[in-house]
Amino acid sequence: RLANLPPCLIGMEACVGAHHLSRKLQALGHQARLMPAKYVRPYSKGQKNDFRDAEAIAEAVQRPTMKFVATKTSDQLDLQALHRVRERLVSQRTGIINQIRAFLLERGVAVRQGPRFLRAELPGILATRADVLSPRMSRVIEELAGDWRHLDARIEGLTSEIETLARQDQHCERLMTVPGIGPIISSAMVAAIGTGDVFSKGRDFGAWLGLVPKQISTGDRTILGGISRRGNRYLRVLFVQAAWVVLVKLPKQWERYGLKSWIEAAKKRLHHNVLAIALANKLARIAWAVLNKGRAFACDKTDAMASRAA
Repeated sequence: RLANLPPCLIGMEACVGAHHLSRKLQALGHQARLMPAKYVRPYSKGQKNDFRDAEAIAEAVQRPTMKFVATKTSDQLDLQALHRVRERLVSQRTGIINQIRAFLLERGVAVRQGPRFLRAELPGILATRADVLSPRMSRVIEELAGDWRHLDARIEGLTSEIETLARQDQHCERLMTVPGIGPIISSAMVAAIGTGDVFSKGRDFGAWLGLVPKQISTGDRTILGGISRRGNRYLRVLFVQAAWVVLVKLPKQWERYGLKSWIEAAKKRLHHNVLAIALANKLARIAWAVLNKGRAFACDKTDAMASRAA
């Protein structure tokens, strides 16, 4: 039916299988547009049924201010699948570590916080604490430790595969020139937004990540709250981690990346957690510009910057 139709605009909600259908429809000459379901819902009138859903989608796709979802390629979906599987395995590993720590703490065995300390001390605890741990509990913890080792191996394999793909992709290579961004963040960003054409500017990308203040304004009175936390949670977490890396591990390179004056001025007026979020938003906007403009990140010192440094 769709192959026999003349080229037309076709709207769909962005859901499972929508990207596949969008690619098929575009191959047939149609203009396929994907929309987030939450943006279509306000156009639905009355009770939910197929006819009213189709009517709402047809109305929403014609709105000039509607925000659309870029159609992902097969390579993007493959890369996104790797990230989602890795995220699930990391969550499972964290759950196992917390469970082992809780079981030990219930028997009066406290271990310093951090997976590496638990990994180092666990063999000794199982070998020498027979008076504290019952044989049954020792067996349970040993089985959990085996699950932990199995998850470590799977996560390491997925991480290596993602890093290999990232280093073979020119977009990821350019993103990795931004401070704090490595193979994981760059590949996750490319998998999520492609070249970033769906956003008109870097601030829109930061807002999509949920890194901008929540705004509740009325009567010409602007009220800004905490970050909105909307959009892609996975990428938001990664950019916040990148910001902490820049703040904690790369202070000697702030000048090289042109961030020193901005960070030092922000440190005087912002709490360190707020500073990390602000820097994450800044890095996200820089990353979008690098991805969208097709140029690697570089800090070009102007005369004004040189005078401030002097």
